[in-house]
Amino acid sequence: MTFTKLILALACLMSGTLLAQEAKVTELMSKDLSFPGKEGLMITVEYPPGGKDPIHRHNAYEFIYVLEGSIVMQVRGGKETTLTPGQAFYEGPDDVHVIGRNASQTKPAKFVVFFVKDKGAPILVPTK
Repeated sequence: MTFTKLILALACLMSGTLLAQEAKVTELMSKDLSFPGKEGLMITVEYPPGGKDPIHRHNAYEFIYVLEGSIVMQVRGGKETTLTPGQAFYEGPDDVHVIGRNASQTKPAKFVVFFVKDKGAPILVPTK
């Protein structure tokens, strides 16, 4: 194998590894609420083994319920928390989510998230 082909093969393998770390988000339902300009949104998030989120905020009220595996969550100024199936976590609209990751490097994790947010607003806003 030539050096160029070896570099291309390694680049493809590395990009596949990076893509495998991204969370899979599936919208379950969205519903306009009787509060003007607000909507409820329910999604599932699946972290692959070793998967994690960038630092972000939601500008929403967010309720998390773990279905499978175990996840680690922390908002700025709060305590790092490891959650397992049946446990829940809350983030408010002013919270910055500094840690959101799968606790396992070998098993996937899945959780449901329910948001109360401004209608049409993005569910995730990257921040520092």
